[in-house]
Amino acid sequence: MIIDSHLHVEYCGLDDHAVVAEMDKLGIDIAWLLTWYIPPAEDLGGGLTTLSPLHVRPDGTHAVIPLSSLLRARDRYPGRFVAGYCPCPAEGDAPALFEAAYHMHGVRVCGEWSYRMLLDDPRAIELFRMAGRLGCPVVLHMDVPYLVNEEGKRVYQEYWYGGTVLNLERALQACPETIIIGHSPGFWREISGDAASDPAQYPKGPLVPGGRLHRMFDEYPNLWADLSANSGLGALKRDPDHAREFIIRLADRLLFGRDQFGFELYHFLHSLDLPDAVLNKLLHENAQRLVPL
Repeated sequence: MIIDSHLHVEYCGLDDHAVVAEMDKLGIDIAWLLTWYIPPAEDLGGGLTTLSPLHVRPDGTHAVIPLSSLLRARDRYPGRFVAGYCPCPAEGDAPALFEAAYHMHGVRVCGEWSYRMLLDDPRAIELFRMAGRLGCPVVLHMDVPYLVNEEGKRVYQEYWYGGTVLNLERALQACPETIIIGHSPGFWREISGDAASDPAQYPKGPLVPGGRLHRMFDEYPNLWADLSANSGLGALKRDPDHAREFIIRLADRLLFGRDQFGFELYHFLHSLDLPDAVLNKLLHENAQRLVPL
């Protein structure tokens, strides 16, 4: 069995029918479908040809991938999708909205978080705690607020999400009963000790000892990660030998997720000659522990 723990619908030009067809072609049995909500004030602009025009708001901004799209896909294809949902803590009562989605619509994942709000903001913490009380994992997208340029100066990044791993660490401390799944460039850059000085959003160079993720995984049992996209897979490909050791050491807290279409992650994992027991945990057993089917 293969469970994709990070997928979107009405994304990259694919509706639910096309997503299921691709899953069938690759042998993916189940996927966690995650919302990606952008508040009006944070509209990304451009790139709308890959997103559904059904979700353009009257003011011209785009809501991107709302909960309604996920529920429609799940109900059209019973047994193929787990619905995720992450309301914006800056809009209304996010914990109450998530709890309602859990009971009314069968949502079982809080995700994808992707907001220009610090992860340890009290409004975010209350949402994460609600997810933990309901037994739902939280999937985070993080992009750092600053990157250094070639002269070593810190440059503000307009589209930052969540803050840094220091904000993540405080959220982990504040929500010990909540499983928090790290993902995205701001998270995976910290696998290397030069995260603070690397100017690339998606670092590609050799790993430097001292990456802060290693300590955080050791100290916080509620920290998990998915291996999706150019962030997770890219971090692993920086040093395949390190990737194999890293995956085996943390095999109980890593998830196979794509966040994009294709099967590159699957083929890379198989190239590492991982023990079958480890590969099975990544491909489906860990996901089933978090969200029993």
